[in-house]
Amino acid sequence: METVRDLGTTGNTGAMDLGGSREEGPRRVEVAERPRHRVDLKALFGLEPGTPWAWATAVRAAVAMIVSFSLVATLIDPRLATLAALGSMSVLYERNTPYAYRSAALALVGLGFVAAVTFGSLASAFSPWAAVLAIGLTAGLATWLCAAWRVDKPGPIFFVLVSTISTIVPGGPADVPLHAGVATLGAAVGWCVSMTGAVRARHPEYQAVSEAFRQLGALLRAVGSPDLDHAQHQASVAVAEAWRIVLLAQTRGYRGTPEAARLRSLLRWVSDIHLAATQVCMARNEPLPDAAVGFADRMAAAVAEPSLAPDPDELDELRRGLRPRSLEARVYNLLGRAAVAARRTPDEADREDERGSRLHDERYPALWGALRSSLTGQSLILPTALRMWITVTLAGVLGLWIGLDHYYWVALTTTSVLQGGNVVLTLNRSLQRSLGTMLGVLFGALLLTQDLPLAAVVVLAGLFQGLTQLVVGRNFFYGSVTLTPMALLLSYTAMPYPIEQLAQSRIVDTVVGSLLGLAGALLLWRRTAATRLPQTIIKVLETARPCVVEMLDQDVHMSPQRRYELRRDMRAALVSLRGVYNSAVGDLPRARATRPLWPVVVATQRTGYLALSALQLESPEPVGTITLQRVDLAFRELISSMEERRTPRMGALPRLPAYPRINMELRALSSSMTTAVAQDERAAQKEAARRAQRERRRAQKDVDADL
Repeated sequence: METVRDLGTTGNTGAMDLGGSREEGPRRVEVAERPRHRVDLKALFGLEPGTPWAWATAVRAAVAMIVSFSLVATLIDPRLATLAALGSMSVLYERNTPYAYRSAALALVGLGFVAAVTFGSLASAFSPWAAVLAIGLTAGLATWLCAAWRVDKPGPIFFVLVSTISTIVPGGPADVPLHAGVATLGAAVGWCVSMTGAVRARHPEYQAVSEAFRQLGALLRAVGSPDLDHAQHQASVAVAEAWRIVLLAQTRGYRGTPEAARLRSLLRWVSDIHLAATQVCMARNEPLPDAAVGFADRMAAAVAEPSLAPDPDELDELRRGLRPRSLEARVYNLLGRAAVAARRTPDEADREDERGSRLHDERYPALWGALRSSLTGQSLILPTALRMWITVTLAGVLGLWIGLDHYYWVALTTTSVLQGGNVVLTLNRSLQRSLGTMLGVLFGALLLTQDLPLAAVVVLAGLFQGLTQLVVGRNFFYGSVTLTPMALLLSYTAMPYPIEQLAQSRIVDTVVGSLLGLAGALLLWRRTAATRLPQTIIKVLETARPCVVEMLDQDVHMSPQRRYELRRDMRAALVSLRGVYNSAVGDLPRARATRPLWPVVVATQRTGYLALSALQLESPEPVGTITLQRVDLAFRELISSMEERRTPRMGALPRLPAYPRINMELRALSSSMTTAVAQDERAAQKEAARRAQRERRRAQKDVDADL
């Protein structure tokens, strides 16, 4: 066995065991284990790793509910106070966006709450059947708009919650304006509580860029490990989110300030380092030095505080022995230059760093364009919204038809369960919701038997809401345990009901709603993500092709605007690819046909990231016209074979000495697609054989019956 160095990519990666002769080329980085969705004790009761406790969100939610609840209960009517309390949950939305944008976005969320209350209250004034239809339509519309406009979590659930409560508060058509006014008051309280953080006006932007550096450190830490592909995805998500947050902050009076220029400069640095690190990730099979990882981690703190920036000279020891143009040396050089930029104060950065001076994108996305895009055949948003609308409506209709007193809880539980996404996650949420509600009902019923004064109900409801927001991000089961007493307190305040019957009804309605939500996930558009996965792979390849071809073409001059647009579109396509696969792999039983595509997804993802990294180069080494044409043909052949579900006919790929990993991943993609096609053919043959066997048995039974 011969051991050589990977001379085509890095300076000093160490000895690489290639498992064969020198002609075999460098070894490909190990493919990460595919994502797995399971229904087990850990999934049901374990805490989500890497997710922090949401202390700030919990405090804001508790304060907003207590203030709005007590205000309306004191001044107007305790039975209407639940509408204000739930309207104040606008505080849970847009928690990470800049305050200038958040103020407008929360106002729209508040208007959505008011519209849901108005619609539900008006419908309930006519008949319970109209109320059921209103709740279902609210669920569908809220799911569509939240997904299309990228409204942050918790998504449609609170729109449905305020709609359901509005159907049980006392009053007729003449009281609808009062109900809407109370909901408006609650939404205004939530807006005010959320905007109190504006004393640290630029905290969301600094936090987003810091998170990008933290995920960069995690990526560097994952080099040479089996988790590399997952870390690459998480880092790309963090960088894309940082770009979105920083762009949203570019108001007219702020974008020209030195502070804004410094932040944009640091974001461009972390984006460039991420792309340069991509080539190291694809070339290196052993970990990077701890000093490099620690340097990136310390850069996260330096985003907000220049004095905490690490000293660039600390990287000198890492550079020693490396070729000047090696990939690791390039990453260390970029880290050092980013540290120099971070150490500058805003005024110094404005004078000395031109990287933060220009913008190449619009601040706001086109809202109508987003809605149109969500209605295309390639989007998962429309089938998700239709599934929510149909299932929630049928759940409410069934609950009302079989005589459940609190049929609206069935619809609400169905909404909550369907937010899981795929079948496996929906099953998990169904079990968590049912078990958590059973425990929560015990606490809620015990509290209601104490004949608590209104002030105690207000405080307890706020505390339970705060606890829910604290834990729900770590595990939905514990969130359901704390959410149920809050819901019982609000429901009992809006419409007093015998406690024993209320608790029993809550359990029955939750179990029925959970089962119906699971049925909706199984029966309606279950294969949506799986059928769209090939189109998503094609989209990545179609976006990667111009990235590579235009960068290698000597006759093409790529402007900064074009470079930025390609990077933005390429990153968005890659993030979408993993999202679609993660959803498809949990859509049973179709997931059995999706799992073999994981090597195809990884090779596509790596090809896309290598195309991204090529865009980071300022003066790429040119290639010949024939080579360029062959690379272009390779991309086109892979796209065509994926469209036609056939084996790629690649032929010999050209050698790209300056970009050898693109060549390697294209070959790996072709090989994995060939394997996937073969597996599909074998599966089709087995299914045809089983169908023929069933036909023979049926024919034999007919013959036996005739005899």
